[in-house]
Amino acid sequence: MNKVSLGFLPEPLIVPTDKILPSRKMPEGLATSRKFVQIRSSIEEVGLIEPLSVAPTDGKSGFYVLLDGHVRLCALHELEYSEVCCLIATDDESYTYNSRINRLSTIQEHYMIRRAIERGVTPERLAKALSVDISQISKKMNLLDGICPEAAELLTDRQFSADISRFIRKMKPTRQVECVELMVSANNITVSYAEAMLLATPLTMLVEGKKPAKRAGMTQEQIGKMEREMSNLQGQYKTVEQTYGQDVLQLVLAKGYLSKLLENKAVSRYLKQRQPEVFSEFEVIVQTVSIDQ
Repeated sequence: MNKVSLGFLPEPLIVPTDKILPSRKMPEGLATSRKFVQIRSSIEEVGLIEPLSVAPTDGKSGFYVLLDGHVRLCALHELEYSEVCCLIATDDESYTYNSRINRLSTIQEHYMIRRAIERGVTPERLAKALSVDISQISKKMNLLDGICPEAAELLTDRQFSADISRFIRKMKPTRQVECVELMVSANNITVSYAEAMLLATPLTMLVEGKKPAKRAGMTQEQIGKMEREMSNLQGQYKTVEQTYGQDVLQLVLAKGYLSKLLENKAVSRYLKQRQPEVFSEFEVIVQTVSIDQ
């Protein structure tokens, strides 16, 4: 059995920044973008965390082609770094950088901030490193206060504004789970949607047992209508959830049957001539790749 070749040299290498050649042009306005400011602040405060990925141009010149880390390199130049730690790639053709990048979820970020503070990092230093206001650090640090574990579990892999928890924590645990399920299923985890569901929540499902302040321009009749619509939506969601597995199985079986049916040339020709509308619908079902379509 052949050995698997390493994509990078086992040990990182310190490379002069003027020996690293970018492989693509940076967009205009990069220096004023939020991403660049955050990366620059992070490097300035705690240093470079993730090494650059480079590949040698040849064995003699000492120059390297930058494969990943263009924004970091720009920040290093601006901070006047003369050298930087790099991972040396042995084959730049076999790896596609950032093609499968996993963004940090909001709850993962919350745990990282809490862990950093527990280890002695001050909120002020974190805010400076991340180039955000210290109030944002406080919101992210207290993100799950008052949120039940079941609702937090539903949001584990999601990215959302920390302000959402301000509305969710005003509801009782059962209502929290219902609202988070609705937001996730609708793929609409936003502050405005969370606020709307809070306004549509019955008094008995609120922690303090009293309604939050009404939004300007909303009448009591509109709020009542919203409550009824939200209740109907929750009922429909539960019904769909109960029958989802059976519906998917029936669709898979129907697709398989129709695929076999249309493979029969005589049947296919007959449907085209006599029932073109039905034939078109059958084709759409057969060509469906996923249930979402």
